[in-house]
Amino acid sequence: MATEIERKYLIKEDLLILPHKGNRIVQGYLWSEKAKSMRIRITKAKGFLTIKMGTTPLSRLEYEYEIPLKDAEELLSKCEKTIEKTRYIITHVGMNWEVDVFEGENKGLIIAELELESENQEFEKPLWLGMEVTEDTRYLNVNLLKKPISLW
Repeated sequence: MATEIERKYLIKEDLLILPHKGNRIVQGYLWSEKAKSMRIRITKAKGFLTIKMGTTPLSRLEYEYEIPLKDAEELLSKCEKTIEKTRYIITHVGMNWEVDVFEGENKGLIIAELELESENQEFEKPLWLGMEVTEDTRYLNVNLLKKPISLW
């Protein structure tokens, strides 16, 4: 069991320079409820099954397991909808920011995430960070499937 503590931010596109290479991610949810979900993800030709539990977006329990790619592809095909995005890693003052550039129904949405050791951990914010959306559940991937950003 691991607790995932992460902060999410919108970005100021005009200040962000993305690296040349990112990793394409396709993911879907086999089921989701208010406080728990089961995600299937394919990235870097590998499959992952992830279970997340918790009622606050800042800190949730996360269990993630690598599964055979063939199994991930089959499970992903059973998902009602999928999210597609490209993830870029940007290091700023020794911290790795994950910047997700969404495609499909959420095209135009870019979110930066930072995983932390504790909820109160301090860190230096890059200039390209915009509004914090950590507690705004609309920005959870599971909810972006239900109501894409373009529908807001």
